[in-house]
Amino acid sequence: MDKHSLLVRLFYNDRGGSLLLGLLGVAIVLVPLLNLVVPEGSALHLSTYTVTLLGKYLTYALLALALDLVWGYCGILSLGHGAFFALGGYAMGMYLMRQIGERGVYGNADLPDFMVFLNWQELPWYWLGFDMFWFAMLMVVLVPGILAFVFGWLAFRSRVTGVYLSIMTQALTFALMLAFFRNEMGFGGNNGLTDFKDILGFDLQSDATRAGLFVASALALALGYLLCRYIVDSKFGRVVVAIRDAESRARFIGYRVERFKLGVFVISAVLAGIAGALYVPQVGIINPGEFSPLNSIEMVIWVAVGGRGTLYGAVMGALIVNYGKTYLTGALPEVWLFALGALFVLVTLFLPRGIVGLLNRKRAEA
Repeated sequence: MDKHSLLVRLFYNDRGGSLLLGLLGVAIVLVPLLNLVVPEGSALHLSTYTVTLLGKYLTYALLALALDLVWGYCGILSLGHGAFFALGGYAMGMYLMRQIGERGVYGNADLPDFMVFLNWQELPWYWLGFDMFWFAMLMVVLVPGILAFVFGWLAFRSRVTGVYLSIMTQALTFALMLAFFRNEMGFGGNNGLTDFKDILGFDLQSDATRAGLFVASALALALGYLLCRYIVDSKFGRVVVAIRDAESRARFIGYRVERFKLGVFVISAVLAGIAGALYVPQVGIINPGEFSPLNSIEMVIWVAVGGRGTLYGAVMGALIVNYGKTYLTGALPEVWLFALGALFVLVTLFLPRGIVGLLNRKRAEA
């Protein structure tokens, strides 16, 4: 496929993706205007709380997109993508903590409050450099990417597949959760990192900063979608799909299956890390709970509900499920987990291709 035909595929033949990108473009313009320009008394005004909530949903959508890339197109059911999301979030949180300086409770310019409370005498070596934004952003990409590379190289080289690989990814995120809960690790222990003040000199509590973070999340999701669509429509992507459908045959005809699986796994982990980095300044906290295996399982449900192997379906599933979670946890908090489990069972039984599959079937029948 030449570059021209690939662009045609990206912008003209991918109806769902084109609609997604169009809606993101409208949201990038409309949401800040309704929040910053329209007066608070107006029915059209969008509260800062809503803007923050929408921004959080978009980071989840980018995370679902990353998971769909490996599960929907490569057949790797990862139950540990919460680890990459959390590591990206911690990298951003460490930068934000270094920006607090003397404004902390203990007024220490070098040490975060939790380190002063625990009687740490100096900043650990792995916190050095996080006072610089560019270094923190580099770590957002490198830390999840390197972890995915090492884990994937060992697992794929050993030809671990199926449920065994899923269990290993879940064990990875569980081990990291236990490690980050320990105070001596230097990441805030059970409380994690919080009480952030500003980012790049902009007050995190201001309406304009919140709107800017929403725009950054929308742009990241749009660029992430374009990257994933480019990958799956390329020769590399077609080989990845062939590996998903018939791994032994792909290996027999000469493809280095491990390299393809490793490549797509690392790219997915980096996207998840970026999603985590955008999530943290909007919610104002990152703690070891983000490593919870339950979170990674929930991500799988997002993708399954929207439509595995469609990319835009994963985005749709993340938005729908998280909106439902927000509503139910407020209205009927004791029902939410039962509703989530029932949703997954119903989708598995009656909508194996998710909402997108249902819509495509209705369109074909019309």
